[in-house]
Amino acid sequence: MQILFSEYHKNYTTYTFGYAIYAIPDHPNEYADIYHKGFLPYTGDTTLTQPMLYMARSFRIDLARYAESSENRRVNRKAEPFAMAMDIISKESFDLSDENFISFCTNYAEERFSGGSMSRERLQYVLHHSNCTHIAHVKSAERTIGYIVLGLHGAGTELACLQYWFAFFDTTLMEHFPVGKWMMGHAIRYAKEQGMHYAYLGTCYTEKALYKTRDFSGGEFFIGNRWHSDIDVLKTLCKRDTEVPEPDSDLLKYDEYSSAYGIHRTES
Repeated sequence: MQILFSEYHKNYTTYTFGYAIYAIPDHPNEYADIYHKGFLPYTGDTTLTQPMLYMARSFRIDLARYAESSENRRVNRKAEPFAMAMDIISKESFDLSDENFISFCTNYAEERFSGGSMSRERLQYVLHHSNCTHIAHVKSAERTIGYIVLGLHGAGTELACLQYWFAFFDTTLMEHFPVGKWMMGHAIRYAKEQGMHYAYLGTCYTEKALYKTRDFSGGEFFIGNRWHSDIDVLKTLCKRDTEVPEPDSDLLKYDEYSSAYGIHRTES
């Protein structure tokens, strides 16, 4: 893989000089390792001809520590009347140009995606991205309930993983039960049943993202150079996201955060 550094914020007052870090895989079989190093796929620019991944505060489930909670069981009970099933289909066996599928996804995105919609162009870019390997089709006996774009990587290795990339679902069911939570929970269960070691659930910034820590056990987050499992630290970081201006966010310079990064201060 190639690692790239792009200059970002600078703050001479505190001598803080930021770099955004990106990775470009040389081969699709590198994805499991790239995820393990804290990167996630970037699809904001559909003109990029090479797959690009960005380093961020990624969140994953360590499946060795995962067990269904009472909340997961509660959601499953609420979903029982709809008799839903999840089929995991390889990208090669799925009709990516099916108009019903495309409209379902783009309509959901227009309604629910924060900060912008998923255009047809971007959806096709995502679906043909080398990270996308499977589509999960969630359905009842009568209709489609939703879809999940998945990346399944590293089969048979200690880094074998499922990446829960984009999800789209029928929002009319939300008055009956949390559909998104059911879908994410079943994808995690599938990963564990398949003998995978990790399920990657995207970034975890601001308190709105903390549902991932509440709903699923075994969570840990990437902290720049390693994975950290102290969820109380993550909660503090997410709260801080909305309280501290971005140019002053070099956490190594703050006593209350530096120990989480392995920096320990002692009095002289």
